[in-house]
Amino acid sequence: MAGIVVSLGALLGGRSGTDSGRDGNGAPRAVAGGSVCGLTGMDSPGATLTEAPVTRWATVGTMAAPSSPTAGPGRKQSNGLRSCYAHTVTGALFAVANFWATGSDPRLYRQIVQQNVAAGPGQAKALSASGAPSNTGMSAQIAAFKISSYRPAAATVDVALQTSDGQQVGFPVPLVWQSGDWKVQLADDGTPVFRPTILQTLTGYIPWAGTE
Repeated sequence: MAGIVVSLGALLGGRSGTDSGRDGNGAPRAVAGGSVCGLTGMDSPGATLTEAPVTRWATVGTMAAPSSPTAGPGRKQSNGLRSCYAHTVTGALFAVANFWATGSDPRLYRQIVQQNVAAGPGQAKALSASGAPSNTGMSAQIAAFKISSYRPAAATVDVALQTSDGQQVGFPVPLVWQSGDWKVQLADDGTPVFRPTILQTLTGYIPWAGTE
């Protein structure tokens, strides 16, 4: 599983955990606010998606990455780095999908951790790692998604990936709304909060895949 997304291989295979930065419901504490780049909207707690959003796709690294004028990313750098998403459930989905897509470019590893990961012990630990994992030759594409939970301060989005060796892998990613953007939350040791799961089918997921 460590090679699903090449440059973020060090973040795969993590374990579930809790830390003192979480609220009584187990979600990261964060302060709600407006999008740092001016994208509007904020959904109510419990909001979800029942169908795939209208999406534009472009290849970033080796993966098709989604974008939308309303959901984001509102900022796209020439090197492929992406940030700034709407304070909505769709914005959270696009944040996770673009995290995986930009992570397919190992050159962006450190910048992704700096810009797209929530500030805290997990980010500091990931930044202290020796460097980006080397290219294993494995690649993946987004296949589907489901919204596990959503509140304005935090969300968990499960994106199913189709790997180049024929597996389908589900990987829930927790987010926190921090500094006007959705940020990926890591455990204190710099690993993912949840483990990836090999899927037999995409039942329960909403199909969502794209090419340029």
